[in-house]
Amino acid sequence: MLKRKMGKIGFDSSVLLFGGAKLGNVTQDEADRAIEYALEHGVNHIDTAASYGDSELRLGKRMPEIRDRVFLATKTTQRGKREAKEEILRSLERLRTDRLDLIQLHAVGTFEELERCLAEGGALEAAVEAKEEGIVLHIGITGHGHLAPAVHLEALRRYAFDTVLTPFNYYLYSLPEYRSAFDALVEETKRQNVALRVIKAVAKGPWAVGAERRFATWYEPFDSQVAIDACVHYALSHDGVNAFASAGDIHLFPKIVAAVEKFGSMSDEEARAILAQIPDYASPFGAPTSIA
Repeated sequence: MLKRKMGKIGFDSSVLLFGGAKLGNVTQDEADRAIEYALEHGVNHIDTAASYGDSELRLGKRMPEIRDRVFLATKTTQRGKREAKEEILRSLERLRTDRLDLIQLHAVGTFEELERCLAEGGALEAAVEAKEEGIVLHIGITGHGHLAPAVHLEALRRYAFDTVLTPFNYYLYSLPEYRSAFDALVEETKRQNVALRVIKAVAKGPWAVGAERRFATWYEPFDSQVAIDACVHYALSHDGVNAFASAGDIHLFPKIVAAVEKFGSMSDEEARAILAQIPDYASPFGAPTSIA
């Protein structure tokens, strides 16, 4: 499994993050098999969230045995200091660990959400306090939506976050405003030596009305190996992208692992050609939203 250093954190992380959302609504046996598969294939970075159903509980069952083998990240969606601190402590309990390698302010996809997190008495203060106490080692930010790269760029101007997790794929980057904001974010993460990781790399678009939802993801993912290979190549070959999080379905995970393991077997031109020809490729967030 290819590994890259996580910016100023310095950890040699697998370029594939084990996205914890896939464990939100599965049995412990299913979760155990998915976790073991990830470890066997060299994935050493787990990225979950307090809001991902039973994910932290499923991971916590295994954590005492694997804690020293993984970089462990979770997230809080709380916006007030007190509530965020309580959620961080609850995550530690659920994950059965005494420390988090990374806590992330989650779902910060608008400037209004960012203001709430960074305000006096906001969630950022809880994360900083937890870091001072040694129960959190690093602080990051995540978000969804078309404004996310612009919001995360502003976040980096306001606080020295250690990581950013923002949406990116071939379709999103084809949108002029999105491309401009993402490029600016890449430059700032390089300047600050911040690890830029991405989500929605294998998202095809929103589920069609009335469509059979064959996967646990809230968006429709690509499921053919060729398309996933192209999506993974496109994300990992993009300048400034450190890693990407796997889609939230245990059944897609082996295909995503396979795509990472063969990364470099196709050219950038081949990947773009495959993705350019896909019908009904769209943003998972619906119609683009203006940054202005």
